[in-house]
Amino acid sequence: MEVAEVLPEFADAFAFEEFNRMQREALPALLESDENVVASAPTASGKTALAELAICKTLAEDGTALFIAPMRALTNEKEDDWDRFEELGYSVYVVTGERDLNPRRARRADILVMTPEKLDSATRKHDSRRYDFVTDVDVCVIDEVHLLDADRRGSVLEVTISRLRRLCEPRIVALSATMPNVEDVAAWLDAPEDATFEFGAEYRPVELNAGVKTYTHGENSFADKYRRLYRALDLAEPHLREDGQSLVFVSSRQDTVRAAEKARDEIAERDIPMGVRGDFDYHNNDLKERIENETLYKSVLDGVAFHHAGLSKNDRDLVEEWFKEGRIELLFSTSTLAWGVNLPARCVVIRDTKLHDPLEGEIDMSPLDVLQMLGRAGRPGYDDVGYGWVVCDTAEADKYRRLLDDGKEIESRLAETLGTHLNAEIAMGTITDLEDVMDWLETTFYYVRGQSSPEAYDFPNLRRRVRDCLEDLVDRGFVAMDETDLSIEATPRGVLASKYYLRLETAVRFATLCDRVADGEAVATDDLLEVVATAAEFDSVSARQAERDAIDAVLVGQETGDLEPGQRKVLAILRGAASGSVPTELRSDAWVIRRNATRLLSALGAFLDRLAGPHAANLAGRVEARVENGVAEDAVGLTAIDGIGPGRASKLSKEGLSTPGDVVEAGIAGLVEAGLSEGVAERVYEGAQSLPAAEIEWGSFPETIETGENDVSEVTVRNVGEPARAGIRVTVNVRESDALSSQSGTDVPDDGVEMTSTSTYLRGEETVPVGVFGADADELEFRVSVAFPEQPLVPLEERRTVEVR
Repeated sequence: MEVAEVLPEFADAFAFEEFNRMQREALPALLESDENVVASAPTASGKTALAELAICKTLAEDGTALFIAPMRALTNEKEDDWDRFEELGYSVYVVTGERDLNPRRARRADILVMTPEKLDSATRKHDSRRYDFVTDVDVCVIDEVHLLDADRRGSVLEVTISRLRRLCEPRIVALSATMPNVEDVAAWLDAPEDATFEFGAEYRPVELNAGVKTYTHGENSFADKYRRLYRALDLAEPHLREDGQSLVFVSSRQDTVRAAEKARDEIAERDIPMGVRGDFDYHNNDLKERIENETLYKSVLDGVAFHHAGLSKNDRDLVEEWFKEGRIELLFSTSTLAWGVNLPARCVVIRDTKLHDPLEGEIDMSPLDVLQMLGRAGRPGYDDVGYGWVVCDTAEADKYRRLLDDGKEIESRLAETLGTHLNAEIAMGTITDLEDVMDWLETTFYYVRGQSSPEAYDFPNLRRRVRDCLEDLVDRGFVAMDETDLSIEATPRGVLASKYYLRLETAVRFATLCDRVADGEAVATDDLLEVVATAAEFDSVSARQAERDAIDAVLVGQETGDLEPGQRKVLAILRGAASGSVPTELRSDAWVIRRNATRLLSALGAFLDRLAGPHAANLAGRVEARVENGVAEDAVGLTAIDGIGPGRASKLSKEGLSTPGDVVEAGIAGLVEAGLSEGVAERVYEGAQSLPAAEIEWGSFPETIETGENDVSEVTVRNVGEPARAGIRVTVNVRESDALSSQSGTDVPDDGVEMTSTSTYLRGEETVPVGVFGADADELEFRVSVAFPEQPLVPLEERRTVEVR
C-alpha cells in the first residue's frame, strides 16, 4: 500500500513510500472514522506514522493538530522532522517552557507540539488571551501514552488530557510501546474496540532477544561502574567483531564521555578491529573542523562516540548521521536517545539501572525507560535478530527478568498528587462542590484503573478518600467551603499554588513567610533563599560526601543548624549563584537547581505581592534576578534592561554604572566609553529608558515641630519613566534609638512605624499625605520608599529628619 495512493496530497510528508503491515491495519480507523484510537506496538514498528496519519486527516479538514511529546528534547526533534509539513504549506509551532511564547503564531499554527507539563500549564490558563489557542484543537496525538505510569509526570499527563477533553473535545489518538492493559487506556479515552490495537512482538521488524546479565558488586560505586562497563563490552564484543553496532546506555552525560574514553583503551587492549583512522573519506571531509567537541573527535576516529543533550546540535547530528551510516560502531548515550532519534543497533546494553537525579537523588531507572531502551535492539533491513541486555546486581536480576517476561502494566499515579491536581481544578472554577469532584474523577485514568483493580486502588473507599483530600485542602487554606450549601472555591493561596505549579507544602511555606512580613517582621535576601531551599520541590536532593566541604565554605557565618544536608546544598548553590560563583564541586547539579529555584522565587514574589505587599515582592524579584544572573546586589537593576545579561551587568557595574538611571544619565557615548559597542549601547540605552524611574519631592515638609503639636504634609512621588505598578511606603523612627541602621537587603525595619502604604499604577505623579506629630523624642526620621514589584529595580529611598522641640 503506497503512501501516494492513500494520501496523494501528503505523500511528501512521510519519510517512506509504503506503509508496513502494522500501519496498514490501523489505517482505516485513523482515516475513515473520527473515533478515538489507541495503538500499542513494539518499539521501531512504525508508530510515528500513525501519528502522522491522524495529523494528515485533520489538516485535510482544515483542523488543528496537537502532538504531545514525552520530553522537551523531542519537541525540537519533531520540529526538525516535520519540516516536511512546512514544505507542504502547513505551520508547525513548538510550545515549551524554554521558549518565549508567541500567542499569535500559536493560534495560527496547524500543528502544535508540546510536552505534558507545558500543556498542563496552558490549559490551566486557557481563558487568558495568551493561552486561548489550546481550546482550538481538533485532534490530540499522545506519543508514548504509557508515560501515564511515570513518577509525577504520569499524573500530569493524565489530568491534562482529562481537562483538554472537557475544554474542546478533540479526537484523541494515543500511541504506546507494548503494554499488557491497553484496554484500560482505551476505556479511559472512549476508544471503541475496532479502534483499539494491540500489536504484539510479531510486528517487530526484527526479533528481540533480551536478557539480564549480572556483575559482582563491590564496595566502591566508582569501581562498580567500570565492572559494569567491562561486562557491557563483553556482551558487545562479538557483534563488534562481526561489524555489528552496539549501543550502551549509561546514567549521565558525564558517564557517556568517561565510558567512551575507557572503552577506547579496552578495545585496543582486546584488539577488536574498529575505527576509521584509515578511512580516507573521513579525513578528506576535514573531520576535525566539523566536530566541535575535541574528546568526541578523538573517539570517533576509533569508531566510538557518545551522545547526550549537552552536546551541540551540530555534534549530535553528526553522531546520529555517522551511526546510521555504520561509521560509528560503539555508541554511549543517555536514555533520551531511546525516546527520540530512531538509532537501532544490533546489540543494546543498559549498563546503569540507577541514576543520579539532581532533585531526587539516586533513583532506579523507570521500567518504561528500560523497555524503551531495549526496544532499540535490531536494525530493520540489516539484522534478523536484535540483542538487548540489562546489566545489574545479582540481587535485582529477578526483578528485571520479570519485567522482560511480563512487561509493565500501566498504572495511574494520580493518587500520589491528588491534592495538587484537585486544587488546580478548583482554582480554575471547574469544581464547585463534592459532586463536581466525583464527576471530575470519573474522567481520569485513575477511576478506570480503580474499576479494573478495586482492591489495589481501594476503590470501595474512593469517595471517603476524596472527601478527606478536600477537607485537607480546606484545613491548609487552599480552599474555602461554605458551611450552608457546602460549595467550595479557591482561596488566593490556592489560586497562586495552581498558577505557579507549586507543591502544596511549598505553597504553605510561602504563605507562612507572607504572614510574617504582613505582621511587620523584617525579611532579607537570606530569608528568601532559605524558604526556597527548604521547598518541597527539593525534598529529595542529597548532598554527597565530596560536596560537604564546599557547602560549608559557602554557608560559613550563616546559621543553618535546622536544615537537612540536601537543603544546605540547595542553599549553598543559590547563595553561590547570587554572587556569581558556584563552587566547582556543586556545579553538576547547580543548573537544574538554579532553574527550579528561579521558578520558585518568581512564585514567591507573586505570593508576597498578593499577601504581603509590593516592597516584599520587589525584594523577591531582585533575589530571583541575582540567582539567575549572578550579579551583585547593587547592580541587580541592570538585569531589568533588555540586552543586559550577567557579563554586561558586571562590566557596566565595574565602570560605575550600576542602575538603569546611571545608564540613562551616561547616554550612548558613556556606554561606549564603558566598553559596549555602539549598536549594543543604543539598544541598552533605549531599554533603560523603557523602565519606570521614580523621583521623590518633599515639598514643604517641616524641619521642626513642637512637642505635642501635629502637622499634615504631602510628599509627591513622580514616575519619570514608563508607567508601572508601584508600592509607596512611608515609615517613621525615633532617631535616638538607632532604629534606622540599615540592614542589607532588608524589606522593612522591624521597629519602624508604618504611616502610609499604598499600591498604585504610577503614571505621572502620586501625592501621599504624611502626618508629622511632635513625639517625646529628640528627632523623628521619616523614610519614603518606592518599589516596583514587577521589576528587579532597587527601591528608591529618601529620608527627612524633623527636630522635635
